[in-house]
Amino acid sequence: MRWGCHLPRASWGSGLGRAPQPQDERIPFLTHWSWPFKGEHHLGPPRAFVRHNGSSAGSAPPSARQRQLFGSISAVEAIQRHRRNLAEWFSRLPREERQFGPTFALDTVHVDPVIRESNPDELLRPSAELALDHQPPLAGLPPLALSQLFDPDACGRRVQTVVLYGKVGTGKSTLVRKMVLDWCYGRLPAFELLIPFSCEDLSSLGPAPASLCQLVAQRYLPLKEVLPLMAAAGSRMLFVIHGLERLNLDFRLAGTGLCSDPEKPEAPAAIVVNLLRKYMLPEASILVTTRPSAIGRIPSKYVGRYGEICGFSDTNLQKLYFQLRLNQPDCGHAAWGAGVSATPAQRDNLVQMLSRNLEGHHQISAACFLPSYCWLVCATLYFLHAPTPAGQTLTSIYTSFLRLNFSGETLDSTDPSNLSLMAYAARTMGKLAYEGVSSRKTYFSEEDVRGCLEAGIKTEEEFQLLHVFRRDALRFFLAPCVEPGHLGTFVFTVPAMQEYLAALYIVLGLRKTTLQQVGKEVAELVGRVGEDVSLVLSIVAKLLPLRALPLLFNLLKVVPRVFGRVMGKSRDAVAQAMVLEMFREEDYYNDDVLDQMGASILGVEGPRRHPDEPPEDEVFELFPIFMGGLLSAHNRAVLAQLGCPIKNMDALENAQAIKKKLGKLGRQVLPPSELLDYLFFHYEFQNQRFSAEVLRSLHRLNLAGVRMTPLKCTVVAAVLGSGRHTLEEVNLASCQLDPAGLRTLMPVFLRARKLGLQLNSLGPDACKDLRDLLLHKQCQITTLRLSNNPLTAEGVALLVEGLAGNTSLTHLSLLHTGLGDKGLELLATQLDRNQQLQELNVAYNGAGDTAALALARAAREHPSLELLHLYFNELSSEGRQVLRDLGSTTEGGARVVASLTEGAAVSEYWSVILSEVQRNLNSWDRARVRRHLELLLRDLEDSRGATLNPWRKAQLLRVESEVRALLEQLGGPGS
Repeated sequence: MRWGCHLPRASWGSGLGRAPQPQDERIPFLTHWSWPFKGEHHLGPPRAFVRHNGSSAGSAPPSARQRQLFGSISAVEAIQRHRRNLAEWFSRLPREERQFGPTFALDTVHVDPVIRESNPDELLRPSAELALDHQPPLAGLPPLALSQLFDPDACGRRVQTVVLYGKVGTGKSTLVRKMVLDWCYGRLPAFELLIPFSCEDLSSLGPAPASLCQLVAQRYLPLKEVLPLMAAAGSRMLFVIHGLERLNLDFRLAGTGLCSDPEKPEAPAAIVVNLLRKYMLPEASILVTTRPSAIGRIPSKYVGRYGEICGFSDTNLQKLYFQLRLNQPDCGHAAWGAGVSATPAQRDNLVQMLSRNLEGHHQISAACFLPSYCWLVCATLYFLHAPTPAGQTLTSIYTSFLRLNFSGETLDSTDPSNLSLMAYAARTMGKLAYEGVSSRKTYFSEEDVRGCLEAGIKTEEEFQLLHVFRRDALRFFLAPCVEPGHLGTFVFTVPAMQEYLAALYIVLGLRKTTLQQVGKEVAELVGRVGEDVSLVLSIVAKLLPLRALPLLFNLLKVVPRVFGRVMGKSRDAVAQAMVLEMFREEDYYNDDVLDQMGASILGVEGPRRHPDEPPEDEVFELFPIFMGGLLSAHNRAVLAQLGCPIKNMDALENAQAIKKKLGKLGRQVLPPSELLDYLFFHYEFQNQRFSAEVLRSLHRLNLAGVRMTPLKCTVVAAVLGSGRHTLEEVNLASCQLDPAGLRTLMPVFLRARKLGLQLNSLGPDACKDLRDLLLHKQCQITTLRLSNNPLTAEGVALLVEGLAGNTSLTHLSLLHTGLGDKGLELLATQLDRNQQLQELNVAYNGAGDTAALALARAAREHPSLELLHLYFNELSSEGRQVLRDLGSTTEGGARVVASLTEGAAVSEYWSVILSEVQRNLNSWDRARVRRHLELLLRDLEDSRGATLNPWRKAQLLRVESEVRALLEQLGGPGS
């Protein structure tokens, strides 16, 4: 995983005059413009907004000028209603945008992309072979602001028609949407009336005739009163024609006749042609947006200015976008009702890390050239660092991202096949992505790209489709590599997109083996021959006694069906590809995929890895995870909208094959990071029954050392929380857990017998949740390790309440938890409230002789306690001797261990401990290591003085000398 937005295309609203849609229902915006609002809505004050690189804002209200052109009060009121309706419509957000919180709005986060003026000669010039190079705006041609689009050209001529074009993902839809909202709020004073048209909506009408007045009245009911005045509005009326690539325009007089009457019924395409010809409403201003491949559909003589939308070609625009988007307040808590939201400091830290990564000219900066990928980066960061909405997965984010950019998009509206743009991308870019995954590479030469794009192309129509894809969408998926040593190659715009497309390519069944390709052709040939031969023989058999022959040849017709069933049920390739990637041994030392994604976006702070770890290799652990996620019901429904359907039977057979493979390989013990990836796969798959059956053999959950973010806690709880079998051990040591994480993981803890939470910096607040865990009626924990957490005496007071009502716990470790004398005294007075505890470890807690002796006496009187650990406390030599005497004089009761060296062979363990300290001396906290060694040295000296065995004295003396040498190396007292 390596790396160093726009508001998506389909987020224009949820319907004019329609019944309210469900909150999560997605409707392609281009079909929204068919119903006007019937009620009036108060427009209210305009939102505060921020613009960069030029603004279309203006503070002058339009009412005074309206009275000049639309003199009647009714006309002014009609236009105001029109403004309110458009504002209501375009302000509505899809579900994918609501994840950023209720305070998010287009006005508050919009950043204008760079618009570079171009000319017809430049448009006709042959582009680069792969059309991937982006030329920054020339020094002599400053970027255009929206307010400058209709300014006079260089020769002083009036500009009435402007064509804005840009590749998929550059922000055309968002730019127009923001422009409409600006007009609604009075920030476009140059235009008194704005009428937007969706070309997808117009193309759906077909050749059915309708006049311009009818089209306007049907879509914008309040404008019925001002239709007779449209001709008088002149240049102060603006038509916005969005998505011209959806319409097939014919400017030949033989194809589209002249028409100047707005009330005469014509085909919608003919009305658009005459508007652009300036034959109908010649004074009106027109703004057209289109993809590059459709620019030539409008003769250049009808266009006053061309503007190329270049996206965020300036890193400052990217940084501004992220600052506005990521600093939305209270997004987590208010949006989802979760109990936790990111603090301002946490949001600022994310923005700063991301900004530093962008400034480093990493590949992420090249990817965020497209505003759409800025949206994806923000969505991914929210997924990784904010409370996760129920049901949201990483795969669903990427699938929604593609739906927002490609939903309803066809590759070429002039092609009769009406091929989905996303389906074409899955076939071509998916092939390139999968070949990269299978060969473990992420950099592609021009020959690699051309080979995948041109594979199997034989006809002129196929070459035309390829040309359209290259101009419009290739840059969306591929970007020139900017990393040193790989210049001249291409990479996928974001690393995870390669793995997503590779998974989509496999799951859709687009990968065909040679046997499948040849066998299918042979089977079809045999089937056709069988039909012909059986027909002839059936006629001959009526004349001759050869009735058995037609029956034999009829079997030939069965061959295609049998072959199809055999190939259809052979899903081993899918399962094998997924399992091989998930269980690659060379990947075991990598971080889990969630940390890899975070590092790729935010950069890596500090040293990359430990010097003793193996060198990095290209890993594709998201590839199998995406394969599972794409088979979930939600993502299959979204893919069907994109023209990439996955049949239910195919999904079922794939799932069964994957279950079979995981059942065999999932029993092996995985390292913690790989185990989390394995659980993350199940989370993405979103099938609890499937996960429960596959994970039935998992009895030990070892995630020690994995940084358990809120998302990871959610993943583990969602996958394992609903299971029924007992987990023998749950090890979450050194996982940076907090109280919120403990609450999330509570269903998993209730299934555990041994629970390790050491080294997590859990304070007294966490003890409230631990108390509730111990008091839960389903709790079956027998061993609880809380060592190296700052619980303090305040936290132990809460734990004691849990111990009093718990009936399962037998072993409790509170080593180095900051209890002090107060904590040990509290345990001494309350220990008898628990009747089944067998071992208690309160070592290294800074307690003195009095508190330790009181707890030791309580332990000796406890009915079930067998072992009490008191070493490494602030015990004097006399205190240790008293504790030894207490253990020797009283029969029965708990054994009290006051020294770490009691009952153990000295040379058996100390060499390992000291060598580990020596190895990590430069990276650990030196003051803390010195304190450990001082306590250890005092313990060794005391044990040496207490023993009478000369051989043991010699062993202890040797270890003492090694500890003194380490202390001298740290600058502490050696004796």
